[in-house]
Amino acid sequence: MTIDKLDTGVPHPARRYNYWLGGKDNFAADRESGDLLAKSYPAARIAARANRAFLQRAVGFLAGEAGIRQFLDIGTGLPSADNTHEVAQRIAPDSRVVYVDNDPMVMVHARALLTSTSAGQARYLEKDLRSPAEILDSLEILDLSEPVALILVAVVHFLPDHPNSVEIVRTLVDALPSGSYLTMTMATTDLLTPELKANWDESLRSGRSDVHPRTREQFEQFFEGLHLVDPGIAAISEWRPDPAATENPTPVEASLFGAVARKP
Repeated sequence: MTIDKLDTGVPHPARRYNYWLGGKDNFAADRESGDLLAKSYPAARIAARANRAFLQRAVGFLAGEAGIRQFLDIGTGLPSADNTHEVAQRIAPDSRVVYVDNDPMVMVHARALLTSTSAGQARYLEKDLRSPAEILDSLEILDLSEPVALILVAVVHFLPDHPNSVEIVRTLVDALPSGSYLTMTMATTDLLTPELKANWDESLRSGRSDVHPRTREQFEQFFEGLHLVDPGIAAISEWRPDPAATENPTPVEASLFGAVARKP
């Protein structure tokens, strides 16, 4: 897909996320969608920032303590400050990162903004999570005989069919060697007040929302056979929090589960 096929009248999660993060790379349809969802879940912007902070902490762990040098970031969204490759390459300059997204606008910005270190590499694929085999067939700079960190941050909850989404993630994980990692965040209503949960459920039934939350039990299914990294499954703001952070949202304000797990 090329930029001339971009439909600016249809909201896209990557551009809506950019809007919530305070970016300018979005259109009226994205802002309208974001505002509608924020009426059901007023802390949406806080949750977006908390999700971004989780990603940065997780990548810091993977590149540092875990020693990972290859990253596959699917559903990357529009480039922002401290992207996966920037965090990883600050720790290990030879890190290689492949980004995947299905929004053609992301491709345009990625080409301009996803610069890399001289030692490492960063590439972008315009592919869809729903076609994992196509993604796996296109990883030119990644060596699948060596560990890879698979990053699925705030993307799988856009797939409405839970069993199918588990199968998709399993296909990706199965293709990676021992010592690889799975990093995920996913929206949940388990952490919400009854009123907020009812609002979210109604927004989903009415079609205002395209985010399909999972229960903790459902989230755990993505990690079957993997070894969870301490502290295991947690609200994203409570997964290895940064003591120097200026924003510390509650689980209600950032209602997503997050986890990192190692493939034995």
